[in-house]
Amino acid sequence: MLEVSLKHRFAGFDLDAQFRAPPGVTVLFGRSGSGKTTIINAVAGLLSPDQGRIAAGDWVLLDTKSGLQLRPHRRRIGYIFQEGRLFPHLSVRQNLGYGAWFAPKDAPREDMGRIVDLLGLGALLDRRPGALSGGEKQRVAIGRALLSAPKLILADEPLAALDEARKAEILPYLERLRDEVNIPILYVSHAASEVARLASSVVAIEAGRVVAQGPAAEVLGDPAILPAGAREAGALITARVVRHHDDGLSELEANGIALFLPRLANAPGTQLRLRIAAHDVILSRNRPEGLSALNILPGLVQDIRAGAGPGAIVAIDTAAGRVLARVTRRSALALGLAPGVGVHAIVKSVSVAPADVGGAAAS
Repeated sequence: MLEVSLKHRFAGFDLDAQFRAPPGVTVLFGRSGSGKTTIINAVAGLLSPDQGRIAAGDWVLLDTKSGLQLRPHRRRIGYIFQEGRLFPHLSVRQNLGYGAWFAPKDAPREDMGRIVDLLGLGALLDRRPGALSGGEKQRVAIGRALLSAPKLILADEPLAALDEARKAEILPYLERLRDEVNIPILYVSHAASEVARLASSVVAIEAGRVVAQGPAAEVLGDPAILPAGAREAGALITARVVRHHDDGLSELEANGIALFLPRLANAPGTQLRLRIAAHDVILSRNRPEGLSALNILPGLVQDIRAGAGPGAIVAIDTAAGRVLARVTRRSALALGLAPGVGVHAIVKSVSVAPADVGGAAAS
């Protein structure tokens, strides 16, 4: 468990953040300028904060009270930047070997063959970076970081420079990394879909402060916490693939609730996590009939949070999990919505985008 406590003052901006990061992917989630990159640069040793402590048990990277501050190259950290930053004159195999060359001799080392398999790099080993796509370069950069035997991985929006096709290519590898590598990963993002698919835990940051931290489903499902704004609000539920139908739909089951999505490639029995965007949810007091929408989730209103404008975010607890709905305050009033009121959350099958469907984190 990595523990981070930082205070630092810039001109016009104060950082005051404390959080914990367990093994798995802890996403620092918030708008641009909220302080996310400042935090991981302090963890990496690229920024000397005014006050702080960064430690995991006896492994102390920074303690300003005692004057301890390890230099960046002694911190045993793998840093994945927005761009791969590979050596252009070296092959993929040699770039990976460069990471292994920096691993301490007495440190437990990752097997290169396992990392190559984990990240799907086997067919790329003899290529140079100039012959790789953006997603392939990022996979090599991740492999190089893992082979340096790090105690911690930092990823600063590693998908930000990629187009949607390359993001879709690399996200499954990042999910495998979350599930199969037993070290903390601090991952910076302001993209709600990325957070929902990858995060084991979420640290929500606004204006240099931590406003919430905890399991991904818990933080993303809280209508009072919208670090990326109301437009990006959406809850996270876990479901199991049941069967694929001949009409092009896949049927899933979430704690007894049937859900239908456009056909998925995942085999029956696969556990998935789904992000349901709040703006794609319609609410009805009574179970609707004669609708084209297939996904109807009965539940109870848990909370309502009115925004500064005409909108409100409604949190509904269903058997499938927490769902958020973005409605107008006028609609909330007309429906008589209040905590404890029964409603039905309606979600069109085609509204759940492929980017919002990912592998469930290992339990």
